[in-house]
Amino acid sequence: MGVSIRAGLASPLLPVWLVPALLPFGRSAELGVFLALIGSVLLLVREPHALREHDGAKLFLALFAAYAGAALLSAVDAVAPGKSWGTVAGILRFAPLGVYTCFAMRRPGKVRALYVATAVVIAVWVVDAWVQALTGYGLAGASDPERLSGIFGATNLKLGPALSALAPFLLWAVRERWGRRGLIVAFLLVLGPVLLSGSRASWICYGLVACGFLWREAGSARRFAVACAAAGVTVALVALLAWQVSPRFRDRVAHTVPALSGTSAGLDAALTGRLDIWRTAVRLYTAHPINGVGVRGFRVAYPSAASPGDHFLTAEKCGDGEGACHPHQVVLEVATETGTLGLIAWLAATALAVRTWWRAGRAARERAFAPTVALVAILFPLNTHMAFYSAWWGLLAAWLVSLWCAALFADIPDEGTRHGA
Repeated sequence: MGVSIRAGLASPLLPVWLVPALLPFGRSAELGVFLALIGSVLLLVREPHALREHDGAKLFLALFAAYAGAALLSAVDAVAPGKSWGTVAGILRFAPLGVYTCFAMRRPGKVRALYVATAVVIAVWVVDAWVQALTGYGLAGASDPERLSGIFGATNLKLGPALSALAPFLLWAVRERWGRRGLIVAFLLVLGPVLLSGSRASWICYGLVACGFLWREAGSARRFAVACAAAGVTVALVALLAWQVSPRFRDRVAHTVPALSGTSAGLDAALTGRLDIWRTAVRLYTAHPINGVGVRGFRVAYPSAASPGDHFLTAEKCGDGEGACHPHQVVLEVATETGTLGLIAWLAATALAVRTWWRAGRAARERAFAPTVALVAILFPLNTHMAFYSAWWGLLAAWLVSLWCAALFADIPDEGTRHGA
């Protein structure tokens, strides 16, 4: 590919790469954020007016302002002030991460290098997941008995969400190096661990990633439809194989079947009680329509709006039976925790992002393809979601937005190109 991973990971990109590289290891991923903070401070000390000259950094800060501003307004009269204000303080660390990323990736070569380096990380996850699926053990030890847990460990079931969200980088790198045949093989190799992770939200997320790559490869609506049909048959065959050999996958499918009954009870059972959560979320939004209950205050406010006998109050579903941890749906999370003001801020940020992406030009859109697909997949509203104002998922989302902004405006020619090499 003409890109050296070693060269690409030379000092400027290392902090950015450390975020996905250390993601399975808890707070260790914050090392990259801390190094980005130092880098941003040094940059602004050396070049005080740098932000005025970089459209990518300005775009990121505008999007971040919507995200953080919604949280700030929600904390004013939050039901859990300590939790909400602590969350607001915590998400401020995303600002220097985004600024640093945009300046570290000003050249297209740097963008490609980071994509390839991230792909290597995801490839390690996939290989380890397959080893664990076949032997029961991987780098993090024994797998969870019900779901493939991979490198994240049996007590941290985030393999499915993280792998499906970051798969575009691996698929992009393989497509660049080995063409369409390599892309197909890589897609199938990632599909196995995603299915065995048991996260049905991740199945949908990975399906959206597949649609993004199919559209790119097809080039027309007709070929896209044919490709989707072929992909659907392939996925069905893989799922049938997984049904035969994996009790984990079989249990998750059996848990999903009640949704086909057409009854509210069946759908709620298939969704693991999420209908109760969503009904309660709507009541909370109705009761706090202006600025919500406060970021990360959903669990505290849950009992005040829950129906009598709600099983999240009578069973230990979220630790101690106090209530659901979060709404499990991005629109409801923003609505209940940040209110109408937060919804307006998020919608404005979305409109700005789409408008910027559309006007960026074909070359810029192609350069930002991998993070674009990832962001569309994790933000797709017709799915269940992890909490975007939580420390872990919030960091991953902010990292993806940082890359997206950087890639769109990485328009400084590479050294070799500039000198005619």
